[in-house]
Amino acid sequence: MTNVARFLPQPYVTAAITVLWMVLAPSPSLGNLLLGALIGVAIPWITNVFWPGRPRPARPAAALALTARVIADIVVANVHVARLVLGPMDRLAPAFVDVPLDIDDPFVATVLGAIVSLTPGTVSIDIDREKRVLNIHALDAGDADEMIATIKSRYEAPLKEIFGC
Repeated sequence: MTNVARFLPQPYVTAAITVLWMVLAPSPSLGNLLLGALIGVAIPWITNVFWPGRPRPARPAAALALTARVIADIVVANVHVARLVLGPMDRLAPAFVDVPLDIDDPFVATVLGAIVSLTPGTVSIDIDREKRVLNIHALDAGDADEMIATIKSRYEAPLKEIFGC
């Protein structure tokens, strides 16, 4: 392990934390930037022992496109869930859905589960590694096959591309 890798074990996470800190800071300043960078270095460094064998992104630029897609989907899902919750209860179609996984890596499968949980109206419940299934609960499942196809095309396929799995 090089000295740089020892100091910055997860440079993308460090950059993401620093940028997020600056976005959430009350005012942009050099002090806030330094504090964000310090936190961005400290968190991955402290938690590095909990991440053995994590995959490295094969295409980090594709992660930016996925991040933009997830953010856009979160906004759209918020509006959809608000309409459902404020509307008549008979419009709700909650259901448990099993999404078959084409991902072998447990870390990447966990990232997929986190993305599903971040999107309002869906929560990942379990990742069954033996059956290779992501169990989710959806507030409005509607057509389960369509939901599965959407998750696989919008999130799983880009994750496979990003991590080369």
